[in-house]
Amino acid sequence: MKSFNFALAPEQLWQAINPWTFYQQGSQIGFINIDLGSTPAPETEQSILDEVGSYGRQIGRIGDALEVLLKRVPLENLSQDEQDALAVLKGQLAEIRQIKERQGRKQPQDHSGQ
Repeated sequence: MKSFNFALAPEQLWQAINPWTFYQQGSQIGFINIDLGSTPAPETEQSILDEVGSYGRQIGRIGDALEVLLKRVPLENLSQDEQDALAVLKGQLAEIRQIKERQGRKQPQDHSGQ
């Protein structure tokens, strides 16, 4: 009786993994610049990063400002989809706050009187 061999995958499966691509997105390693994006005004963008703050810092400040608005703006007339979107954002902001607290970072003061 003849045997029948059939393979759905190659006998050897190989993939090169470069760990630098996981951690060094858009940064500099020694004399090597890694740029994974483009901007129409790179000088302006670099000045903003140097003088204002990193993308993370900018997003963090936006998140802090959004938390203030979420506490003070009436939200009861939002649709369920809109309320769900805000619930997800609030959850992420809470997670970020916990990480910052765990690492001893100062949190913005709550001036709402609550």
